[in-house]
Amino acid sequence: MKIKTLGEALERIDLLERENEELRAEVKALRDRKMSGRKKHNAKWMSIYNDFIVCHEAGMSLVEIAKKNEVSERTMYRYKAFYEKQRSLKKKG
Repeated sequence: MKIKTLGEALERIDLLERENEELRAEVKALRDRKMSGRKKHNAKWMSIYNDFIVCHEAGMSLVEIAKKNEVSERTMYRYKAFYEKQRSLKKKG
């Protein structure tokens, strides 16, 4: 679109400013959204994981630890897999 007059230029500027505002609002919404999924190794994760280590080494079953920490049994299996991986890395290094 070729702009020929000052009026056309001002209209185009208004249009682009409105478009910019819409895009800024969209970007803000994307930045502010809550990310889904597990937050691996955040403070809560580490707290439960450290409790898992203590309980697991004391001989508690995964089901008991899951009930104690109010998390799923599947989460306990994730912790156990991570725990065993860390132990094998320590043995190698």
